[in-house]
Amino acid sequence: MSRNGLALFLCGVGALLGACGGSASASDETRTIRIEHSAFRPGSLEVNAGETVRFVVVNDDPIDHEFLIGDLDGQATHESGSEAHHGDKPGEISVAALSSAETTFTFGAPGRIYFGCHLPGHYAFGMKGAIHVR
Repeated sequence: MSRNGLALFLCGVGALLGACGGSASASDETRTIRIEHSAFRPGSLEVNAGETVRFVVVNDDPIDHEFLIGDLDGQATHESGSEAHHGDKPGEISVAALSSAETTFTFGAPGRIYFGCHLPGHYAFGMKGAIHVR
């Protein structure tokens, strides 16, 4: 498994000090980004402030993963095992083995936000990545 691939799947938690927001529905202007597990391709992303992105996360692994978007504090909170299942918040999903899931997220102010997978050992293994909001 490549570090970049793992990095993308571990998409993080939380909002970036008011710089991030979420949207539960996609519009005609929503860009779709496909994230592949195990290799976390792509491992880093660039988005525009205010842009809504639909993430389609494909898990070809025989084990579960998650994709959580958020700041470093949010990533740390999820790394401590705060929630067993995700899907109720924009930018947070659980992805069962050999399946796919999607979430839609609207990015706030410019800065850096992160994503990751916080199932035991996954984040430390490198299932994480960064999103530059410009």
